[in-house]
Amino acid sequence: MFQVGRGQTLDAPATSQAQKPKILIIDDNPSIVDVIRRIIKLDGKYQPIVAYDGVAGLEAFEAEHPVCVIVDAKMPNMDGYQFLRCLRGDLTTAATALIMLTALVRPNEKQTGLLSGADEYLTKPFRAHELLAAIERAQQVTPEERLAKLQVLLEEMPGEIF
Repeated sequence: MFQVGRGQTLDAPATSQAQKPKILIIDDNPSIVDVIRRIIKLDGKYQPIVAYDGVAGLEAFEAEHPVCVIVDAKMPNMDGYQFLRCLRGDLTTAATALIMLTALVRPNEKQTGLLSGADEYLTKPFRAHELLAAIERAQQVTPEERLAKLQVLLEEMPGEIF
């Protein structure tokens, strides 16, 4: 709050949504998108932007330049695995924080998500604090840590999973 005059105060200007770092949410389920968007808005640190499939997600990514992407695995047009590989395979987007949020819970599905480039792999249903913590952790991962994690995953891989 700012002191304006004797007995008068003015609230500090809120950071506008347009000035906040952006998080791209990509999921074909509007209900899930709405829940994630609300969690991000209530947290207040980020501006959520939305796409409903991987192709639209790539377009939104190029237009908006988010700091983090939350993507579902199974979607029409381009699935989440393909989306992750597209970003990780491009030097200009490879350092982006990527989170896979999906209903797929089997260990090999998680391994596929991580090998495709996800920094974090969360399963539905999820808790708001888990998602917010994953967003923060994913943004702290360095390229060296990504490479080391990938090497460990490849060593642990029982067979071909792609």
